[in-house]
Amino acid sequence: MHYIRTFRPGAIGATLLAVAALAASTAGAETVMITGANSGIGLEFAKEYAARGDAVIVTHRRRETPQTLAELAAKYPGKVRIEHLDVTSVDEAHALAAKLAGVPIDVLINNAGVYNSRTGCAADDDECPGDWSVENFGKMDYRLLDTIMAVNIKGPLLVSEAFYPNVKASVQKKIIAVSSSNGTLTGEARPRPGAIFYRMSKAALNREMQIVAASTKADGVTVLMLNPGPTLTEHQEYLSKYKGMLRTDFTVGNMIRTIDKATLVDTGRFLRYDGASEPW
Repeated sequence: MHYIRTFRPGAIGATLLAVAALAASTAGAETVMITGANSGIGLEFAKEYAARGDAVIVTHRRRETPQTLAELAAKYPGKVRIEHLDVTSVDEAHALAAKLAGVPIDVLINNAGVYNSRTGCAADDDECPGDWSVENFGKMDYRLLDTIMAVNIKGPLLVSEAFYPNVKASVQKKIIAVSSSNGTLTGEARPRPGAIFYRMSKAALNREMQIVAASTKADGVTVLMLNPGPTLTEHQEYLSKYKGMLRTDFTVGNMIRTIDKATLVDTGRFLRYDGASEPW
């Protein structure tokens, strides 16, 4: 948060206030809310924003507070606020929005997502890679489709709408959706098979947030879809042998810089982590 103490009234105080206002509009986010923040990209966002001094609201959907978030809150006392939120629940989203009424949210990061089946993973096993085979044509488990559509498409729309008053009340007014190049319709000359549910959900997410951007531009809100690239999260350690995999701190650090630099001119764009334009 940005504070200023005025020692005496008059021209000096007015100048200091003007400088503070300028700093607030150009510096890092004052308050950031991140969904699905207990692991992977979401947790790294929380770590990096908290480390630079921003107030961070982190959400998770587990029954108990995840140890990762408890440790983060202990490391940054007074900076990290932990809340429970199932992003597919209208009631939970509205209840948390009511709880946070009057709290400006400069950057709302829709990070919570599902990409494969974790029915074979323990609830607290963040290193379990999950099962991609049930998204292959001819072997599809449509129960997983229902989950992915609810979390990856309904979730960001519901959260963006529920917390929109908080975003409008902030200085930066930014809504971010963590997307993927897997959602491109035109970026693959020869589309490959597999991961049908996940990939179609990201295509829908991009279109959805493009329309949200058009709907909110008049309020001065900037909406971005970001592709983090092939990020080596806990769930994907088994991919570390492949070239081109990116460290989580690298891709998140770049996304934060891209978010910081974004303006209303950029609203509705699909960008790579470093700010380069991505094909739809």
